[in-house]
Amino acid sequence: MSTVTAPRTRPALDWRLRFGVLSLIWGFSFLLIKVGTDGYAPFQVTLGRLVFGTAVLAVAMAAKRERLPRGARTWGHLAVAAFLLNALPFSLFAYSELTIPSTLAGICNASSPLWGMALSLVALSEDRPTRLRVAGLGLGFLGVLTVLGAWQGFHGLDAKGTAMALLASLSYPIGWIYVRRTLAGSGNSHLSMTGAQLLLATVQLAVVTPLFTTFPDRFPVVPLLAIAALGALGTGLAVLIQYGLVAEVGPTTAQMVTYFIPVIATVAGVAVLGESLSWSTPVGAVIVLAGAALTQARPRPARGRSAPHGEGRQERARVRAVGDQPRRRGGTAERNTASRP
Repeated sequence: MSTVTAPRTRPALDWRLRFGVLSLIWGFSFLLIKVGTDGYAPFQVTLGRLVFGTAVLAVAMAAKRERLPRGARTWGHLAVAAFLLNALPFSLFAYSELTIPSTLAGICNASSPLWGMALSLVALSEDRPTRLRVAGLGLGFLGVLTVLGAWQGFHGLDAKGTAMALLASLSYPIGWIYVRRTLAGSGNSHLSMTGAQLLLATVQLAVVTPLFTTFPDRFPVVPLLAIAALGALGTGLAVLIQYGLVAEVGPTTAQMVTYFIPVIATVAGVAVLGESLSWSTPVGAVIVLAGAALTQARPRPARGRSAPHGEGRQERARVRAVGDQPRRRGGTAERNTASRP
């Protein structure tokens, strides 16, 4: 693919504002899932969000004259990625929120970097563990136990719903590692690959949903609007926003949105839905986020190497040069932006 690029125009909104908007969109996604499941079955909520999200990306691809990827092998890998990064976690979160608060689901989502760190040590040979990152892993899972109230024997906790939310957060890093091993450097643009991935996830849910649900005899308006917002904003627009952030400031900075999602999800669940909140939930969430931040710590660059800002400039140049493919550095920093939350 040619490395010649057209002159770039300055975005209308500063990246910090877009970062804040993305945090709000993904933070409120758990509230929207909760509202959606009040009127529709979990599989129907997932299918609806994928339909609306795919529609947004289809419009974006048409506007940029992007084409879907070609090749049976690529589509086969994308089908697996669609299952691991979209169909499975979206469905698990929807089912989990039938029995657990949206605040707890949002905090479980924050454990994803911890799972990613643990898996990358096993699956990615180039990922060298450091004492700091291992300490972060232990600290993060201590925070998970604090959120769940382990010292009380998990009293009052719905084990099935919580397990589903944690499995959903585990599915993301499994999907990211799979994408990294099979689709990195495929030569297709990030937007094209993500659009195809969401399309395949929509097809998967379109097949599964009729087998486990019945067609609604009524269509409650508020839950339907929540599903539409969840798909169009939380799945479609959010992907486009982070796509721009990765290209502008690099994936390391863009991925920091992960640490704001549980905070916003908690505030939204308590303020809007009136969900209860014990002291262990916010305290545990802070510990989880601290641990997750440590797992993303990188060794200091050797003398003579560029500073972090230089890393961002090099990353943006690489993104332009290889058709918007994410970088392939070790660990969980790279992620497919269609996977949240």
